[in-house]
Amino acid sequence: MGEEVRMDDPDQDRAGNVEPERVEARGATAAADEHGRGVVAINADDWGRDANTTDRILECVQGCVVSSVSAMVFMEDSERAAHAAREHHVDAGLHLNFTTPFTASQSPAQLMEHQERCTRFLRTHRLAPLLYHPGLAASFRYVVEAQMDEFERIYERAPNRVDGHHHMHLCQNIQFAKLLPEGIMVRRNFSFLRGEKSFLNRAYRSRQDRVLARRHSTTDLFFALRPVHPLSRLEEIFALAGRYAIELETHPVDAEEFRFLMEGGLKQTMGEVEVAQGYFPRAGSAASNQEG
Repeated sequence: MGEEVRMDDPDQDRAGNVEPERVEARGATAAADEHGRGVVAINADDWGRDANTTDRILECVQGCVVSSVSAMVFMEDSERAAHAAREHHVDAGLHLNFTTPFTASQSPAQLMEHQERCTRFLRTHRLAPLLYHPGLAASFRYVVEAQMDEFERIYERAPNRVDGHHHMHLCQNIQFAKLLPEGIMVRRNFSFLRGEKSFLNRAYRSRQDRVLARRHSTTDLFFALRPVHPLSRLEEIFALAGRYAIELETHPVDAEEFRFLMEGGLKQTMGEVEVAQGYFPRAGSAASNQEG
């Protein structure tokens, strides 16, 4: 199990800002393989959105450069993607969608109406996700429950982890209302290396992550693959593997990311760090992540 990155951890400043040069070697964790080498879970978002997206991601999974996927439901390729995940043993979690219209022909009209209400609110202002809208509580609950049920129907199991399209699973209408099952793995906010983002931005995200970890399992750190250049940024991230459970988000439908993953750029940058085969089973339990 990866060691928790706390606000008072010597590896961070007070804004939750990671300082790789201060990371201490503290022994093997679940973020290392049997040989002690660091591993990183590389997760591809938007599985099932459309055939092209699904096929690009599957190439990366089969090429051992993607660990797991986040699956969209009620999209045009959702059912085929679920079948492919079962056939090829792809580790899939649920990618909750509140902001992109459902495109599957069988999407219920009532679901689409509720989603449209959520979308309209979340897009009114960039700070809208930080506000709780009591008038939309029923709509958010309906959209979450419908997607959880649909995932279970087409994947023949309940989701064991959840994240969100455009990261809207972290909006206050989800988190304040506690709409996600307690104990389930939930994606945290982005982590930042020193010098990235403002102090207030990092401080808010770090505080939200600590609240999130009271009810859910999370990874220790979460980064996006992009930008892939300069390579020094990714090298700093991979240097943390083995000490922390790290998720790296990717969108292989993007041509630049696909080339980087499949044409050797990723493996060259990772050095001895390995791509996890499947997502971390439990990268920080809700119990162990609670504030002391």
